[in-house]
Amino acid sequence: MISLFKTRKRYISLLASVLLCTAMLAACGKNENQMVSVKGEGGEAIKQITVIRNFKTASLDPHNSWETLRAGIVETLVRMDEKLELKAWLATKWEAIDDVTWLFTIREGVTFQDGTPLDAAAVKASFERGIAASQVLAGSLKIEAMEADGNELKIITSEPHPSLPSELVNPYASVISVAAEEGLGTEAFNLAPVGTGPFQVVKFTPNIEVELKRYDGYWDGKAKVNSVVYKFNEDSNVRALALQSKEADIVYSVPAETVSSIEKDNNLHVESIAGLRVHFLLYNQQKPLMQNIKVRKAIDLLLNRESVARDIMLGNGTPANGPFNSSLPFGSKEAVREADSAAAQKLLMEAGFTLNRAGKMESDGKELNLELATYSARPELSLIAQLLQSDAAKIGINIHISTVENADTYIRENKQWDIVTYSNLSAPRGDGGYFLNAALMPGGSLNGTHYENRSIIEAVNKLNATNDLASRAHFTQEAVKVVMDEVIHSYIVYPNLIVGVNNRVTGWKPGPEEYYIITNQLDVK
Repeated sequence: MISLFKTRKRYISLLASVLLCTAMLAACGKNENQMVSVKGEGGEAIKQITVIRNFKTASLDPHNSWETLRAGIVETLVRMDEKLELKAWLATKWEAIDDVTWLFTIREGVTFQDGTPLDAAAVKASFERGIAASQVLAGSLKIEAMEADGNELKIITSEPHPSLPSELVNPYASVISVAAEEGLGTEAFNLAPVGTGPFQVVKFTPNIEVELKRYDGYWDGKAKVNSVVYKFNEDSNVRALALQSKEADIVYSVPAETVSSIEKDNNLHVESIAGLRVHFLLYNQQKPLMQNIKVRKAIDLLLNRESVARDIMLGNGTPANGPFNSSLPFGSKEAVREADSAAAQKLLMEAGFTLNRAGKMESDGKELNLELATYSARPELSLIAQLLQSDAAKIGINIHISTVENADTYIRENKQWDIVTYSNLSAPRGDGGYFLNAALMPGGSLNGTHYENRSIIEAVNKLNATNDLASRAHFTQEAVKVVMDEVIHSYIVYPNLIVGVNNRVTGWKPGPEEYYIITNQLDVK
């Protein structure tokens, strides 16, 4: 059998040849780094930029899609700064009146893209609409009542909620004009929502692209570029080719194996930064086989995390020892688990499996077959799946890999899978609360298998009830220890955020939180 890495080398060689040919053809047709100069009204040069994202969206409803915030159409009351600390945005300040009451002061002089002013009543209406549209938002905000008075919004929560300002960073908490939706109708509004951001929608083709134009009335100064083409493409090779042929200026999640080829072009560079994401295995504990901790531990011991970081991520990632990067204050300080196939095989035998004459693990005359699902939007996940499949075969486990279009939908609508390669921003707000609540608590938006663990619930409830940073770190680590001991998930690697950029782009850097992409400071030479 040809090894995974021999196959990978052939693939890289072929892809590099295709990329080179495409780049040469593109160069023959135009100046590689030239922006066409077009004059608009008043003689101003029209500046346009093209961005390609690695996930598609069928709706721009910001209460159900993060891309609307990323595209600069809407904004939240609170945002993260480059140090992952809370920063004022549409709210200029906030304070806790008591355990369940918060007062937010809404920024004056802000207008929606239809020219109507933003005030506390508009924010209240937006939150009411968002809570009705998104169970995720309703669960994270825990709002019981709101009172609007001019530019002051009082929020009363159903229980003490010290992390409410952090939860308002959530893209689902973006502020939209409900009055505009009432005028347009929900269907039309979800194709072109009206927010307060620096760009407004010209045209949206679901799952393909959004055409954006600058909103000149933007409160923080009009954007430096006039228009943006914000595209979606889940094929990583197509995204890389678009960057090299100069059809796109910023391309998210380019394959690690294309980085060296891209950087040979003097007009391009790659930003590879440590992010807040983790790649991991999600187990279907609704199935009796995956409820067996010895089976989960055996699979976990087959994961060669060092090889994934070195040979698949090509150094653009770090082996994982939990859901949160160990460099974070609340990250695990335990050593990264090493692969041990002999120990994995021993655990399976303790779980009742034996090796048959064909060298396959079996129980009650049935071979051990596992269904593993992966998806292509993050190209390294399918390679991780292949590596696990190869190493599992060496100890007699059959892993069947299927590639699905939408992992979240697949997890919820299909019950036959055993394992999914998954990826998630585990600390997008510089805190562990989001992931623990979403992925491991009953009813969490990422808890598609409805997993429950009393010890985790107790630790997370304590986490949710305190705003003291030291206490939050302690309770986060307490919950993570249970997750690791029980092997609820198998955390593999903390991938870098790998973004290809044309050198004509200025005033822009990717952020580890992956929230703020199109801004008023983004510019081109």
